[in-house]
Amino acid sequence: MAFKRILLKLSGEALMGDKQFGIDNNRIAEYAQEIKDILAEGIEVAIVIGGGNIFRGIQAEEGGMERTQGDYMGMLATVINSMALQSALETINIDTRLQTAIEMKEIAEPFIKRRAVRHLEKGRVVIFGAGTGNPFFTTDTAACLRAIEVEADVILKGTRVDGIYTADPEKDSNATKYKEITFEEVYDKGLNVMDMTAFTLCKENNLPIIVFDMNTNGNLKKVVNQDSSIGTLVTF
Repeated sequence: MAFKRILLKLSGEALMGDKQFGIDNNRIAEYAQEIKDILAEGIEVAIVIGGGNIFRGIQAEEGGMERTQGDYMGMLATVINSMALQSALETINIDTRLQTAIEMKEIAEPFIKRRAVRHLEKGRVVIFGAGTGNPFFTTDTAACLRAIEVEADVILKGTRVDGIYTADPEKDSNATKYKEITFEEVYDKGLNVMDMTAFTLCKENNLPIIVFDMNTNGNLKKVVNQDSSIGTLVTF
């Protein structure tokens, strides 16, 4: 199928580039250009970004902080990343809207499905910040939920690894990549694609996932043009 509307899920850690913490301006500028390239092809783009480069709720819990408080802090970290990407996109003349699950009217619109869809139809990039607005849910789950709500054709999960492997390729040199895999096979093999709540949400709503390396220039454009040599497709 040809993709008309996609949801791009980016990890917060990817925004660090070569840094140990925070946001690498060069990396986020590269991402903005990649997004501009696919907009030029008529693709409607929604985005969810994690916050792990700034704060992660689970890590806070391990340090003794109450989990709910930590998760809300993590949601705010995703808003910081979303604002940074919005700024990078607007610098290259891409019209964007930031919508958040937690109301912060001075900097973002509240998430409203119909408004988000209208922005997409008008060719604007819509960035969804603050996760689902609920503790105990990851930004993977937020990405799946928003993709289903705005009726995206696919979730593109941009990572630093080019797809799904039989084992962690950064630890196991014998790991081999799947070109295509079903949801059931991922369950059966215990592969780590995204958290299980998010993954099941996609399966139950017939939403395919493509996992690919976002840090290689041109990969995003190849994925939306359905170059099967890039990434791994999770299908039914």
